[in-house]
Amino acid sequence: MDEVAGRRPGLSEQLAESLLALIAGERLAPGDALPTVRALAERFDVTAPTIREALRRLEATDAVRLRHGSGIYVGPGVLRTLMPNPNPIPVDGAQVLFLVEARLAIEPGVAALAARHRGEEQLARLEASATPGAEAGSGAGTAQGSERRKRANFHRELAGACGNPVLYEVVDSLLAARAGEQRALRRLVPDRARDLDQHRAIFEAVRDRDAALAEELTRSHLIELRENTAAQVAETD
Repeated sequence: MDEVAGRRPGLSEQLAESLLALIAGERLAPGDALPTVRALAERFDVTAPTIREALRRLEATDAVRLRHGSGIYVGPGVLRTLMPNPNPIPVDGAQVLFLVEARLAIEPGVAALAARHRGEEQLARLEASATPGAEAGSGAGTAQGSERRKRANFHRELAGACGNPVLYEVVDSLLAARAGEQRALRRLVPDRARDLDQHRAIFEAVRDRDAALAEELTRSHLIELRENTAAQVAETD
């Protein structure tokens, strides 16, 4: 793509690719330590600031994690085949509706797959995310609290139970990269209790391995969400 567009990759981009190749060649997994900045600079015959720039590029997509005073570690993002845009996107009503439309196109089929392929651990996580207060999490305002809230998202857990890691990444990317729209969408839900009841019904269909019902309930849930969102967005325009 770079050659077709007439753009040659910059040094930091080339180094980022070399670092990913190093991780793959050494068969490093998320959580494994990488060499120090100094060692990497010597290995690739570049300066330390240049290596740091390449590492920050990889850090933006969670392919590596830089821990002050500890070192450089492989991040869980290194396993992803789809990456969310790390740049903030302005939120408006149209973008929120686009998000719902995208989810409506994807998630009913994901729910059907979850009903067919879910395991007991995945089912337990899905049930926990369909209980009152699950998405509020605990430890708000901390990195740990943020991760708990991420794990508690019902639709993310539904995708996690579908047995297809690429589909999980699609849903996860929508929820992560479009976090602003997601927050706006939650504020537009007129009846939180009804929303939770619908999540619970979807969970029960997945639990009972009723793929057709899980798909139907998820589609109805998102159609209602789209209609409510469209009505409220229209009122603010």
